[in-house]
Amino acid sequence: MSELSEHIQKADWKKEKHVPVIECPDSVKAGEVFQATVTLGREVAHPNTTEHHIRWISLYYHDEGGKFAHEVAHVEFSAHGESTEGPNQGPVYTHHAAVVNLKIAKGGMLHAMAYCNIHGLWESSKAIKVT
Repeated sequence: MSELSEHIQKADWKKEKHVPVIECPDSVKAGEVFQATVTLGREVAHPNTTEHHIRWISLYYHDEGGKFAHEVAHVEFSAHGESTEGPNQGPVYTHHAAVVNLKIAKGGMLHAMAYCNIHGLWESSKAIKVT
């Protein structure tokens, strides 16, 4: 049996459309709210069609020295152009991006994971310091 972690893809987000990109300050003040944005396809656009789309993005925080990662947010994208008239004929498409406001007490790592309905799980991480 293989572990799930063996099937999570990683790559350079500048070359791969599936890697979540975490945008936030490199350093924040302890206890102050800041914003983190997670997107996909910033350099290479990811399709957003009925047949090929991002279903969800999750953001986690793992504090320095901590044992466990904490789920910060989970955002599901439910509209991909589906319609009774056929694929990609619907009136609405959700865009695969999430904006989360959070605060942390000490430095650590933000981890983002995204799920593509065709290409599976993808992840990335970003270190964040607390001053």
